[in-house]
Amino acid sequence: MKKFTALTLGIVFLTTGLLFAQQAPTTTQTTSQATAKPAEVGNKTCPVSGGPVTGVMSDKPVKYEYKGKIYNLCCPGCLSAFKKNPEKYSKIAEDNAKAGK
Repeated sequence: MKKFTALTLGIVFLTTGLLFAQQAPTTTQTTSQATAKPAEVGNKTCPVSGGPVTGVMSDKPVKYEYKGKIYNLCCPGCLSAFKKNPEKYSKIAEDNAKAGK
């Protein structure tokens, strides 16, 4: 009787596992998310330091992707600050880009 109960429980767990495995996302959902390219915000002013993103610290801005958007920063130090408070600095960068800064 114990062998029958253990066998029955094993079959129930196996069947349940197979049902959940069939509910995995399809490859088209995964592929469409992977191919979405982040949008350039286009800010020319560093949202952390307030200085230009090119010319002072380097000839190329430091780029950082956050929530599907790419933000320009002037240096790696500002990147560290941006990562600590991305909501604050992303808003500043977007406001600067809208104002042409």
